[in-house]
Amino acid sequence: MTSSTTWTRVVVDAAATRPDPALLRQLVAGETAVVVLRDLLPADAFAVNRERIGKLLANASTTEYVNGALTTVGPYLAKYLDRTDDYFADADAAKSLLDTVEFDLDGQVRTALRDAFGLGSVEPASEPDGRLYSPSVVRIHADGVRNPLHNDNIMRDAKGTGIALADLACQLSCVVCLQECDEGGELRIYQKEWQPADEAHKIPGGLGYDEAVVDGVPCHEFKPSAGDVYLINPTRYHSIERVHGSDRLTMGFFIGFGDDRLQDAVVWG
Repeated sequence: MTSSTTWTRVVVDAAATRPDPALLRQLVAGETAVVVLRDLLPADAFAVNRERIGKLLANASTTEYVNGALTTVGPYLAKYLDRTDDYFADADAAKSLLDTVEFDLDGQVRTALRDAFGLGSVEPASEPDGRLYSPSVVRIHADGVRNPLHNDNIMRDAKGTGIALADLACQLSCVVCLQECDEGGELRIYQKEWQPADEAHKIPGGLGYDEAVVDGVPCHEFKPSAGDVYLINPTRYHSIERVHGSDRLTMGFFIGFGDDRLQDAVVWG
């Protein structure tokens, strides 16, 4: 792992300062590692929704891989790209479940991002036939869990599936820290975008890539605190380091733009 003084994070006190919209372009271009928005919402919004989602953690589902596991409340699209009808059915079911506890943090964050960056719209993605994508996913990293090195690129991964998201121009990711763990749980993000030759490092039957794919690449490490909202470009390699102690609990969604104006966004989990 190589550190870099230029590949770093930008921290904005969103309650006092409107973030520069150019930060989104810097993320898309791979010039900034992480944009952290502190106090984007009142503390009560996080506390209330943390309590609400706590009632549903028993409903979380776990997907096992040879080198790890992903535990979520709500479906994540990457798992369903070969069976998208199942994804939309599970997205509807997850929305109904979240509605039972009035979990609305995703909507509040979308509105706050729209206003903070002066965007035209930030809405859940949909298909032309009206099917709605899940607007967020809650991820639970329990004690001992590590999210291995990987990258997310819906334009690449959904190619040939026929879904609308495959035609996006670019993709970012928004993560909201609901509960921080005692130790570990750092985001590590590398200044490297996936290349076809990297498939030689793909872990067969596993999640993500061997660490050798980022040897010598500048890396930035960031440990979020409860209430942080942060943005990254997930097409760059990243991992979540091993969690120790209390669960690392986050809500996240991807943000897609249809063109390089970066004005109207859609989100999905």
